[in-house]
Amino acid sequence: MGFGGISIWQLLIILLIVVMLFGTKRLKSLGSDLGDAIKGFRKSMDNGEAEKPAVEEPKGQTIDAQARKVEEPAKKD
Repeated sequence: MGFGGISIWQLLIILLIVVMLFGTKRLKSLGSDLGDAIKGFRKSMDNGEAEKPAVEEPKGQTIDAQARKVEEPAKKD
């Protein structure tokens, strides 16, 4: 029994068909491109965390404000 009810022989046949359709050269370049994309994503995530300064919330300060009612525009009939 393989993965999800698929046997090893079925997986090998699928792999053989994929290699025949795309060729080993294209599969190799696809794998390396995918690896480079993942590396770039991880690097940008790490840089984003390092460049982001810690924001400190001011403590003990309040904002005084007064609410005013805004007049509604006249409705046209």
